[in-house]
Amino acid sequence: MRVAKKHSGGIVEGDMTPMIDMAFQLIAFFTVMINFSQSEQNARIQLPKSELAKPPDAPMEYPITIHLTKEGTAILGGEEVFLEGLRPYLVRESDLLALQGRPQSEATVIVRAHKDARTGDVQKLIEVCQKNNFEKFALRAEERID
Repeated sequence: MRVAKKHSGGIVEGDMTPMIDMAFQLIAFFTVMINFSQSEQNARIQLPKSELAKPPDAPMEYPITIHLTKEGTAILGGEEVFLEGLRPYLVRESDLLALQGRPQSEATVIVRAHKDARTGDVQKLIEVCQKNNFEKFALRAEERID
């Protein structure tokens, strides 16, 4: 007995499920990465404009971002505190570095001060950080393009 082969004249399509799944995974990955990069910014802080401002040459290994408001309070880790009360938060950052086996000298404190913040408050913020054994600092400004 002969078995007849069936011939389909239709178009053969591939399974699109793996490609759609990969596209959704990439969307989720980039969404998470965008949120992390925006966490270093604060809408209340308007950076001063400077002709000398330029982007860093390379990314910093262990950045600690502190926002300084025009009222003279600091925002670290989403919490706003007076400069006098900043020490426990810096100790917490030191402990996190210690858990990673890194000395505080490797961390860079990024100061994002509002353009109307007093210079004395910026100096006081740096002094508080220095008393807690942080040595590297970077001041942020917005590049002036004329």
